[in-house]
Amino acid sequence: MTKQSIRTWVWLHKWTSLVCTVFMLILGLTGLPLIFEHEIAHLTGTDVEPDQLANELPADHPRISLDRVMDIAIAEYPDKVGMFVSQDMDDDRVWYVTLSKAAHLEEGLKQVAVDARTGAIVAEPALEGGVMHFIESLHVDLFAGLPGMIFLGLMGFLLLIALVSGVVLYAPFMRKLGFAQVRSHKEKSTKWLDIHNALGIVTLVWFFVVGGTGVINAWGELLLMNWQRTQLADMVAPYKDKAPLQQLGSLQAAVDSALALEPKRTIQFIAFPGTGFSSPHHYGVFLRGSEPLTAHTSKPVLVDASTAQVTASESLPWYLTALQVSQPLHFGDYGGMPMKIIWAVLDILTLIVLGSGLYLWWVKYRKVDA
Repeated sequence: MTKQSIRTWVWLHKWTSLVCTVFMLILGLTGLPLIFEHEIAHLTGTDVEPDQLANELPADHPRISLDRVMDIAIAEYPDKVGMFVSQDMDDDRVWYVTLSKAAHLEEGLKQVAVDARTGAIVAEPALEGGVMHFIESLHVDLFAGLPGMIFLGLMGFLLLIALVSGVVLYAPFMRKLGFAQVRSHKEKSTKWLDIHNALGIVTLVWFFVVGGTGVINAWGELLLMNWQRTQLADMVAPYKDKAPLQQLGSLQAAVDSALALEPKRTIQFIAFPGTGFSSPHHYGVFLRGSEPLTAHTSKPVLVDASTAQVTASESLPWYLTALQVSQPLHFGDYGGMPMKIIWAVLDILTLIVLGSGLYLWWVKYRKVDA
């Protein structure tokens, strides 16, 4: 590698790192509690606890109709309408019903958790407010909505460039020292440089995975908008000029029709007519796969909300499949608690890498300024 090319890579690594590091520190700090979001929700009582359910009932106890579930949820909030209905991947005993003033409005949401066997309301998880909601909003979009998400995606892209340039620069550096060696006898700034390089190379693969999935997640809204404008629009095109529905048909019948089409799949969530995942005339029934590799991906089935007839079903495009896979991988939500602990440890090490990088720049800047 020539001296000129080294200077080019140094410049690239320096400025991409400096521009994105502060924001990566924010994401790293807020991401740490989000790794354990489900566990924190259980501890704080904002999620459904197993002992809130009728555990004495057998696993195959009959489920009540989804129409009955909706009646129970709306009775709690008569001024609201159905927006989404969902179930946890590993527990089909609870329906989570999300309600809004209108299906297309995302403000003032309420959620009611209904026991799928008894119809008892077991919780009303908070969707807005609270510390975890604050942390999640800061992590996802810096409280700036779509512009904030796009901006964080750009910062993530700069991070990926910084990682690649860092590896290029570390390759010749390794010829002089052992792998991840720290020269403890040197001055403080040199020791921190070695620590920065050592932890950076150790966490490289994880950092690249989390950074890459973070970029995909940050631009997920744009990907969803593209799907709505293209594939979804084509699927509902025959209903374009039809009059608005006066009354919704049976939700249970719509779900039965979707499951009859895809009997090996299970329900991920159901979108009511008027949301961005359906149309004014359809229930959008999103079904997840039954295998470990497909459990986090879904296939939409559009069902006529008045007749309960399936009108369209197409696999999601590759970019939305990538988004669905990226979301749980970003927070280590694939391998249970052991993987979450590993994710948390690597997150902490990464915070040290980021902080040490800022420290090294500041030390060098002070020397030049002096």
